[in-house]
Amino acid sequence: MAQERRGAVTVIGLGLMGSALARAFVRAGHPTTVWNRSPDKAAPLVAEGARHPGTIEAAVAASPLVITCLSTYDATLAALAPTAAGLRGRTLVTLNSGTPAGARRMAEWASGHGARFLDGAVKDVPTAVGGADTLLYYCGDREVFDEHGPTLRVLGGATVHLGDEPDLASLYETAVGVPLLPALLGFFEGAALMRRRGLTAGALVPYSVRWLEMIASILPLLAEEIDAGHYTDPISTVNTFHVGIPEARLAAEEAGVDATWRAAMDDLLERAVAEGLGERSIATLYELLAGPAPRP
Repeated sequence: MAQERRGAVTVIGLGLMGSALARAFVRAGHPTTVWNRSPDKAAPLVAEGARHPGTIEAAVAASPLVITCLSTYDATLAALAPTAAGLRGRTLVTLNSGTPAGARRMAEWASGHGARFLDGAVKDVPTAVGGADTLLYYCGDREVFDEHGPTLRVLGGATVHLGDEPDLASLYETAVGVPLLPALLGFFEGAALMRRRGLTAGALVPYSVRWLEMIASILPLLAEEIDAGHYTDPISTVNTFHVGIPEARLAAEEAGVDATWRAAMDDLLERAVAEGLGERSIATLYELLAGPAPRP
């Protein structure tokens, strides 16, 4: 009886993340239909109780809430094209990568086919889906979000609505995601230095975590400087980072570690010093990245 009261949901796209989404719905008792271009990926979910019809048209028809988890907006459009007419009156939620412009195009396409639309992003790894602290954020019509909120919160307890504009989730996803690869590359370079000395990468982890926690603690201060456009009361200056460039290069060279990935960052610091910004907060690098404000 409990399962009957839970809303039916269809998940399209069964990669690592899509499979995790579908599994969370199945385990929470939602009647769950799944579809993937490669049917073999559906087999483990069917074994747990999901339905896998033979066509995407049947999968869309099975539920009032259709969630896609494909690679890009273009991939989502291509997958949904055969069943576009079947989306009328349903809610489409896209959880994929792409640009804000892509999200706007997706929203217009969905609306043009009579579907209500939410765009979103999962801000964690597949194994975290369904966790009480797992963050997902969405954008689009607030009434639509509120209607499906109990179902969407099955995927993560920290579920947030960013606003009605259809591209906000994509904007946040892009902006929040920027630091990931540089942070990982920094850890990988550090791991290479350790391994060259016969030590383990694991030995770095507790200290790297503390370092990342320190960085997290100063982000509000740096954000305040950026929003105020005030960089003359720094907690760390451009010069502090600039003077470390030769030493960091030398340490990598001595260990035989390739640190060429740093070149763009070093060039940005050199440019800031050349423009007389050395004694300003490191947050002043924002101004160089953002460029001149657009004219009204």
